[in-house]
Amino acid sequence: MEQSGLKELTKLTVHGVVADPNTETQIVILRDERTAQVLPIWVGAAEGNAIKLAMDDAPTPQRPMSHDLLRSMMEHLNLAVSRVVVTDVKNNTYFASVYLTSQGTERTVDARPSDAIALALRSNSPIFVTANVLQQRGGNSLETWLEKLGTKNTSAGG
Repeated sequence: MEQSGLKELTKLTVHGVVADPNTETQIVILRDERTAQVLPIWVGAAEGNAIKLAMDDAPTPQRPMSHDLLRSMMEHLNLAVSRVVVTDVKNNTYFASVYLTSQGTERTVDARPSDAIALALRSNSPIFVTANVLQQRGGNSLETWLEKLGTKNTSAGG
């Protein structure tokens, strides 16, 4: 765990994106590699696709996606993503922050977790979660979690 201000943070990796068999959404599977604890975050189909493309380092079809545009603009403005943090969950809605640095100054921008994750993947930046969110919503191993979901789709990637 790392300390950031008063909050303890756990580093997560994007293990994969799977379709929720019960809805038209996708599930981003974040995983603590040290403990194998999983944090699933439900996102829309477009957001899940943007994350999948970033995971695969695949070129976007024909024109840049919004996250590619943001990354390009940040590069031109000499801004760097230092980290992304999933900061809170309220009423099944997750909140995140993107930490940007420029000339030794760090600023924080609120973001949807799906956008923050897609941007972190495109900028090779670490993804963290607060201890509070992980305690509330995380748990189980990937295999246990996928069994609960009703799928053994281990093509989640990772």
